[in-house]
Amino acid sequence: MEQLPNCPKCNSEYTYEDGSLLICPECAHEWSADQQSEEEVEFTVKDSNGETLRSGDDVTIIKDLKVKGSSSVVKVGTKIKNIRLVESAIDHNIDCKIPGVGAIKITPKFVKKS
Repeated sequence: MEQLPNCPKCNSEYTYEDGSLLICPECAHEWSADQQSEEEVEFTVKDSNGETLRSGDDVTIIKDLKVKGSSSVVKVGTKIKNIRLVESAIDHNIDCKIPGVGAIKITPKFVKKS
């Protein structure tokens, strides 16, 4: 019997085939087998200097950033350790925690790889 791939959304192993679609019974996600190979391409982000960032990298802020909804500012030269990359519709692809500020999302054009 052919081994079907796990669900790309919830990683469930109980996927099944329905015509040309693959379906996950746990989260109801549907995708085609052709689409599976396109989604396996790794998500990449480039910093202000054009270097490729990966989850777990350390970055440095290159511009003072005002924190929305707060009076605090993240200063130039602030080092951020262990970033996480996320796909975002509004270009805030870096998810991180900054000491003294907390969890924040940042646009990659305001950081450089350390």
